[in-house]
Amino acid sequence: MTRTRRPVALFLMLSSLHWLGSPLASNSLDLSHSAASSHEVPAVNSRGAPKRPVLQPKETAPPQVTYTLKNLKGEVCVRASLGVEFVVRENKKKYYFNLDPRSTQATGNCRNQKSVLSLVFAGGNLEFTFIKDGDVSYVRTITGLLIPAPTCKNCQNKTYIGIVDHEKLFKAKNGLSFQCKSETTLILSDNLRLKLVPLQIQAFDLARGAFGKEVECWEDYNKRMIPIVLGAVAAAICLIAILTYVLVREHRSRGYEQL
Repeated sequence: MTRTRRPVALFLMLSSLHWLGSPLASNSLDLSHSAASSHEVPAVNSRGAPKRPVLQPKETAPPQVTYTLKNLKGEVCVRASLGVEFVVRENKKKYYFNLDPRSTQATGNCRNQKSVLSLVFAGGNLEFTFIKDGDVSYVRTITGLLIPAPTCKNCQNKTYIGIVDHEKLFKAKNGLSFQCKSETTLILSDNLRLKLVPLQIQAFDLARGAFGKEVECWEDYNKRMIPIVLGAVAAAICLIAILTYVLVREHRSRGYEQL
């Protein structure tokens, strides 16, 4: 489902590094801006925010936050509710970093056929590129950049970059949102993975800025249907057993009457 394209990722991520260091990183783009409410991510607060992401040896559930972008008309053009976890592979070990909404800003741009949502934080960036193709929309590209603090005193500084490109992820008809309560794992590169859990995302045609009707992911569908199918099979087996018992008993009763 995923592909790793290092040359493209390197170019994109180096561009992101330059962009992160510019004044634009602390504000929204000219074409759109991030919106915040009591249920959505606030603006970046540089005071007290860590300079670099700190990798953790143990995995914990990431906080679910809603990010939005607005166009020049003040209309919500992208809405994403998700928890984000980066997984780093280094020396046959796994390290984890959960995206902190307190130090993350949503920026990007909205157009008729293409929209970009970029989640920018100190020491990294996560970007989604949405495409509208006819009566459906999907995420074509996801890029990730992570520059964590060294995991030990003598460890070298490392930059982890990766990309999933030319895919049709989170596909839904226009006006509908894609939802997945199950864990979604994407391989951005050999040593960088991305986990999104839970996930609800939509670009284009958001009525009054709210999510449209949900399109269920395959994993959620299986989790919902398998118990139903197993229950139906168990009920059928019980019914067959009862009918068999009744028929056998009736047959025996008739045999006794003939005698």
